[in-house]
Amino acid sequence: QVQLVESGGGLVQAGGSLTLSCAASGRTFSNYVMGWFRQGPGKEREFVATISLLGSNKLYADSVKGRFTISRDNAKNTVYLLMNSLKPEDTAVYYCAAKRLVLTTVPGEYDYWGQGTQVTVSS
Repeated sequence: QVQLVESGGGLVQAGGSLTLSCAASGRTFSNYVMGWFRQGPGKEREFVATISLLGSNKLYADSVKGRFTISRDNAKNTVYLLMNSLKPEDTAVYYCAAKRLVLTTVPGEYDYWGQGTQVTVSS
């Protein structure tokens, strides 16, 4: 089992920045691909970003490319999501997730999920 706990959400004005963190425990963190997903009001959960085991490969949703940066610190068992130039449409509950080995943007292919952290962007 892998336990994931997100933090760092909050209320921010449009154009502002936030950094989300996700702390993992339970298994060897560097064995897991990590992803960030979000679910806005009345919407399905959608892919945001994902990062490979050692951080060398990253994928981003088109909607956040150039504004968000995913990173990980395997020594701290933590994955981060730096969010710049936030827009009201970025308002959502943000979840981190973990899976073995292969990068994917598909939520159903992730095995472990955190409880989520709310990000609200005001206009």
